[in-house]
Amino acid sequence: MKLIGIEEHFLTQEVKNAWSAISLEAADPSVAFHGGPLEKRLVDLSQERIALMDETGLDVQVLSLTTPALHDLGRESVDLARRANDAVAEAIARHPNRFQGLATLPVTMPDEAALELERCVRTLGFKGTMLCGRVGNRNLDHLDLLPIFQSAAALHAPVLLHPRAPDKVVRDAYYSGFSPMVDAAFACFGLGWHYDAGIQFLRLALAGHFDRFPDLQVILGHWGELVLFYAERIANMDRVSGLQQPMMTYFRRNLYVTASGMFMPHYLEQAARIVGYDRLLFSTDYPYQYRPGGDARRFLNECGLDQAAACAFAHGNWERLTAGLSTAS
Repeated sequence: MKLIGIEEHFLTQEVKNAWSAISLEAADPSVAFHGGPLEKRLVDLSQERIALMDETGLDVQVLSLTTPALHDLGRESVDLARRANDAVAEAIARHPNRFQGLATLPVTMPDEAALELERCVRTLGFKGTMLCGRVGNRNLDHLDLLPIFQSAAALHAPVLLHPRAPDKVVRDAYYSGFSPMVDAAFACFGLGWHYDAGIQFLRLALAGHFDRFPDLQVILGHWGELVLFYAERIANMDRVSGLQQPMMTYFRRNLYVTASGMFMPHYLEQAARIVGYDRLLFSTDYPYQYRPGGDARRFLNECGLDQAAACAFAHGNWERLTAGLSTAS
């Protein structure tokens, strides 16, 4: 059974240098998490990565630039995005049966980002894009960023919403008071990342993006970035939202959910209860959640799904989602 991981990350030295040039680590503590052995795995787009894919049982990685991507860079991000996407396209050309791509976008330049997404889908054959939460001080629902979602909707290109560190004011209020290392972990992979990503999805819904673009498809990792576990409470916002549809409709019509290496069958069941088995996607969150011992393949075999549902989870749902991409120039 083919196994496709749709949230698998990379980093280029050029992007890391751009982060350093603006001292981004002072504003986003997650930047410091990309060093050492993780950096070695992130920058490799060849044999070592493929060997680790084979070891865990993954056939295909859908590559995306790791958080915080280009969300804090200015005009220079236009060329940075193009070069990062071209590097991914070259890796796919070398290993067409092992890699696919999600577009890296210069999101601080929304019109240019929309054009780059179109280039990546129509020319490079990418499968969608990944966004990493806020762009500067703007949430993703800000009207300035609407061209990106217009482009994604027109292309039928899914948008993966990836976590990023909360704003410093939020970190200081809720995730501080311990050691610097504990504060950073608490604000990022401990919990803060996931609240931030889930909130970005809810903001898109409450801002009416799924009314404007009924076919827009968004992906949340980590079994729905917490919000699926409060779907019943979130549904109470129907009383005041003024939206065209109930909140549960957006969960079931506009949202896909992926595992991100959190291999827990009861989380899978909760996600399926809200969005349906036809909206579950597989991912390992490489290299952050990588564990040796055939971990990915073992979870697929032991997650409790029947043959048809397991095939859909492993590859079928992703292939169906991306089959409708608008690739005509």
